Amino acid sequence: MRSSRCSAARPRQPRRSELATSLDRGSAVSGSAATPTKSSAPSRLTAWLRDAAPPALVFIGFIALWQIACTFFNVPRFLLPSPYDIAEAWWENQPGLTNSLISTFLAALAGFAGAIVVGMSVALLMSQSKLIERCIFPYAVLLQTIPIVAIAPLIVIWLGAGAPAVIAISFLISLFPIITNTTAGLLSTDHNLVAMFELYNASWWQRMVKLKFPAALPYIMTGLRISSGLAVIGAIVGEFIAGIGGRGGGIGFVITEAAGRLRMPYLFAAALTSSLLGIAIFIMVSYASARFLRHWHESAVRREL
Repeated sequence: MRSSRCSAARPRQPRRSELATSLDRGSAVSGSAATPTKSSAPSRLTAWLRDAAPPALVFIGFIALWQIACTFFNVPRFLLPSPYDIAEAWWENQPGLTNSLISTFLAALAGFAGAIVVGMSVALLMSQSKLIERCIFPYAVLLQTIPIVAIAPLIVIWLGAGAPAVIAISFLISLFPIITNTTAGLLSTDHNLVAMFELYNASWWQRMVKLKFPAALPYIMTGLRISSGLAVIGAIVGEFIAGIGGRGGGIGFVITEAAGRLRMPYLFAAALTSSLLGIAIFIMVSYASARFLRHWHESAVRREL
């Protein structure tokens, strides 16, 4: 009697054939579920083409309409050169434009780097106390509101014509957005998280490195993207006023020379080169921003269409 109860209560052991069949079914189901996921994941090339195709098509359409309008209405070259004339002028003066581009790029990069160091240091100081912020912030606003052409002659007198004056002007123009955005980011940290760090007796360095600075990264990157374009503008404006000629002259000097001689295709080619320089620096900063923010911040997370 006891043996029959035990045999009735004991579960039936599956056979080897049944186990193999169930494993095959499970692998088939998992494989069929994993296959669409792998195939549906877009490649990097497809994602890049999807992002780059719309602006590229708009640019090609704009250039085509420009060329057609200049040809159809027979617009004089000294008023509005066609894209073909601009490309021809750029190709003929490619060595000089390349040297000027490198000079402007180095000056803008030096001014931008100085603005990052000084701007973030000032923002860190301002974020420590409301009194310090009230003492420093009006002078930062004053520095931004004064036209740079009004103080550029003083910079030339103090530093002399050439690269130092150009770098200083680029630095002054690109400084303010870094100060304001970094300060706003450091002051926007969640107070509950700050209180929790203080509850666990975290040091000032730990609160800054592990809490406030990571929370301020979206603000900081926004300020850097704005200042990157302003640094290029500042370098070109500085070359208008304090630039030097010859092989050491930048894009600003080339634009001034071409405008003085009414070489409009060459002027447009130099202006296009300067815009490409600004776009290149902006892309570099945007790439760095995406690398820092893509895993956690909503602004950099790729969404499905």
